[in-house]
Amino acid sequence: MKLYSIESGNFKLDGGAMFGVVPKAIWNKTNPADSNNQIDLGARLLLIEDGNRLLLLDTGMGNKQSDKFFGYYSLWGEHTLEKSLAKHGFHPDDITDVFLTHLHFDHVGGAVNWNTERSGYVNAFKNAHYWSNQEHWNWAINPNPREKASFLPENILPIQESGALQFIAREQTDFMANSELGFSIFFADGHTDKQMIPILDYKGRKLAFTADLLPTAGHIPLPYVMGYDTRPLLTLSEKEKFLKMAADENWLLFLEHDAHNEIITVQHTEKGVRLNETHKVADILI
Repeated sequence: MKLYSIESGNFKLDGGAMFGVVPKAIWNKTNPADSNNQIDLGARLLLIEDGNRLLLLDTGMGNKQSDKFFGYYSLWGEHTLEKSLAKHGFHPDDITDVFLTHLHFDHVGGAVNWNTERSGYVNAFKNAHYWSNQEHWNWAINPNPREKASFLPENILPIQESGALQFIAREQTDFMANSELGFSIFFADGHTDKQMIPILDYKGRKLAFTADLLPTAGHIPLPYVMGYDTRPLLTLSEKEKFLKMAADENWLLFLEHDAHNEIITVQHTEKGVRLNETHKVADILI
């Protein structure tokens, strides 16, 4: 198995929204805000090459939305999904599987493109199966008012209409083995219903793709929960369980949204689980 970090772009969000009830005087130390109170964020994806399978975890925002839409998110940097794939010698047509941790626009936007010639939406990865789960899919296509702006039909429905959509069955446990894709999944319902956190066996260690369960290294303390989460108290308990396992077994945590910290480990301290070490992708994924 080979792993590749795919930088699909950078954006910004309001720091207060990202840290919920935590005061700015505290979170600003780890995630400093700009003059608009926004903090740097990334859309760092993970590409898994395993035999004949080339599997992409999440797809970033994509580029099909309007300038007005992207204006809300203060895009910055030069990264794109296509350029990052090409850097490693790959093309979107090479992808065999796209695993979507959940269907918020910053995770699924790059899954579908607008095709000018056809005047319609097409899958960005035309040869890939797209993986979600039935419960989260139903949640997304029948959105509650709180999340409706994050579940954009043009990011989601074309996948199903194309016939490429596949569902992963959830067992009645938080942590399950998934032989179909070759990694385990931690299900988390606090941020959104049935978010899936992939956990891989990599060179004798566990590597977890943390998605929105742990957006940045600054979110490690348990009460540091995003204002975007639909069930913040549930996030707190899920994060406690997840971080305990990560500290007990010295997991590598691959941070999707942290623009500056790529991979981290955590450790037990008198104050609870806290940051242990930070690693560059190039030092781990070799």
